[in-house]
Amino acid sequence: MKLSEEELNANLTKAKAGNQIAFSNLLDTFWNDVYGFLLVRTENENDAEDLTIQTFSKAFDKINTYDGNYKFKTWLITIGKNLHVDLFRKRKRSVLENMNYGNDDVIKVLDDAPTIEDQLIIEQNLANLLQDIKKLKPAYQRIINLRYFNELSYSDIATELNEPINSVKVKLLRAKKLLAQIITAKPKS
Repeated sequence: MKLSEEELNANLTKAKAGNQIAFSNLLDTFWNDVYGFLLVRTENENDAEDLTIQTFSKAFDKINTYDGNYKFKTWLITIGKNLHVDLFRKRKRSVLENMNYGNDDVIKVLDDAPTIEDQLIIEQNLANLLQDIKKLKPAYQRIINLRYFNELSYSDIATELNEPINSVKVKLLRAKKLLAQIITAKPKS
């Protein structure tokens, strides 16, 4: 998804006001750039994906601090780079000192109306949906299961997974998008 400068600015304004659809548009637009950058740095798909999720989580949490004088993509990549450096330091320290690290603060974020991906998921036959869910990575399968089958709130999922609520929201958004891609890529019967 490519946004014009005008569309990008409109999405940033809406995101600063807490609009989840604007967050989704920004995620779609910049996911590959941030993920690609972090994949080169980490040389590990799982680490790159986790750091990308953390990058968007932190960016959405701190969206009001974004300075429009700089490119949004550069701001995101800087956040990702800093998270990678932090991860590297933590791992190095952990290996040297065998220490555990505490949890991030959990921030409450309200649900918005169902997205297009939500509608696609709801409309599918349950048996087919379960088969499609099994095509996702285990972490995405779990978060979809907790949200849609156990009907847990974002806060409850954050507690269950011992992760910040913004990370849960980004992972769930990513899982829904991947699931929607799987569903729409299937030939119609």
